[in-house]
Amino acid sequence: MYQRILLAFDGSREGRVALTEGIELAALCKAEVHLLSVLEMTGARAMEAGLHPHEADHFQRFLDEGLEQLRRKGVEEPVGHFASGPPAEHIARLARHIDADLVVVGHRHRGLLARWWQGSTSQQLLDHADCSILVAFER
Repeated sequence: MYQRILLAFDGSREGRVALTEGIELAALCKAEVHLLSVLEMTGARAMEAGLHPHEADHFQRFLDEGLEQLRRKGVEEPVGHFASGPPAEHIARLARHIDADLVVVGHRHRGLLARWWQGSTSQQLLDHADCSILVAFER
């Protein structure tokens, strides 16, 4: 079904839900997995995250953590990627570059005003990615 899956993981609760679902799906499909951690440090998201651009090492730790989880669950040779900037752009670009069949992202529950102000990564991906998108929700 899916041969190449891109998992977007930022260490957040929503990202962990996406990682868990992506791991299960990758194991079922015996898919090649790429894990992407994107550090977006612009506008309100930077203040919301409480991070500064020089703290990219936090995201590298999230990436390393995610890769370790993938290996523990039997995903062979997951590939890690790190980027800085607009998440939807980096996710869509990497998905095209690796010819992904599926992108898995988490859904962050926000109010209408916050969604209008900050936008929605998953919504933007629908317009920019050339593959299926799975938006994982916390149950």
